[in-house]
Amino acid sequence: MSDDRSYRVVLNDEEQYSVWWTDREPPAGWRAEGTEGTREECLARIGELWTDMRPLSLRQRMESQSTA
Repeated sequence: MSDDRSYRVVLNDEEQYSVWWTDREPPAGWRAEGTEGTREECLARIGELWTDMRPLSLRQRMESQSTA
């Protein structure tokens, strides 16, 4: 089955990424990252961007503990 819909990369305040349809507004708490294309292109972009799967708040907490 072919998927000819257009997608965009979205992220939330915790810097977690997902794909969303371009013809719909992102869900509450999510915003467009700027990349649009096929689902595969968007997933590839997420693979480049999202190299640390930990939520932002956890990364910040761990960083502050390591410098204390």
